[in-house]
Amino acid sequence: MRFLALGDSYTIGEAVLPEERWGHQLCAQMRQNGIEIGDPEIIAQTGWTTDELLIAIQERSPKGPYDWVSLLIGVNNQYRGYSLEVYAAEFKHLLEMAIGFAGGNAQHVLVLSIPDWGVTPFAEGRDRVQISHEIDEFNVVNARLTKAAGAYYVDITPHSRMNGAIEVAGDGLHPSGAMYSYWSALAWETVSRNS
Repeated sequence: MRFLALGDSYTIGEAVLPEERWGHQLCAQMRQNGIEIGDPEIIAQTGWTTDELLIAIQERSPKGPYDWVSLLIGVNNQYRGYSLEVYAAEFKHLLEMAIGFAGGNAQHVLVLSIPDWGVTPFAEGRDRVQISHEIDEFNVVNARLTKAAGAYYVDITPHSRMNGAIEVAGDGLHPSGAMYSYWSALAWETVSRNS
C-alpha cells in the first residue's frame, strides 16, 4: 500500500526524528496490524501555505493512485493573516486533488484539523485568545469542506490545546514525538475502521 502525506511543518515533523512524524507512526501502526505499507511519500515544507502546497504538488506531480492520502494545511495561512475566503478556495482545490490521488475515493483521504500553536511557549507575549479564535475559524472551513466531500476529518485540535505547552519539540513551537503519537492514534482509529 502507498500513502501520500500533504502539508507543512506538521507533516514533515519539524524538530523531531523522521520516525516520530505522525505519518510515519501511523504507517508503523498499520504494519503492526498486518497492513503492508511503506513509509509515506511526503510533499510538505515548514512555512507552507495553501498556495505554496498547490505549487509544490504541481511541480512534484505525484503518481497515484495512493491507498491513503492525508492533508494538513492552514496554520501558516492563519499566521500570516491570510483571508478565510482564500483559504477556503485553495483548501477545496487541495482536497479535490487529494481525492484524485486516492483514486477518486474520498473515504481514503484523511484531513487533520489545524492544531493550536497559541498554547506553545513560542506564542508567549502574543494574543493567545485571538490565535485560538482564528484557528477555530480556519477549522470550521476545513471541517465543512471535508465532510461535504465525504472524506474523513481527524480533529487533533483539542489535544493540541490540552498538551501543546508540554508535548512540544525543542524549538518551543512544533509538536514532540509524543504529540504526534496521539495524532497518529486518532488517524489509526479511522484507518482501521475503513481498511
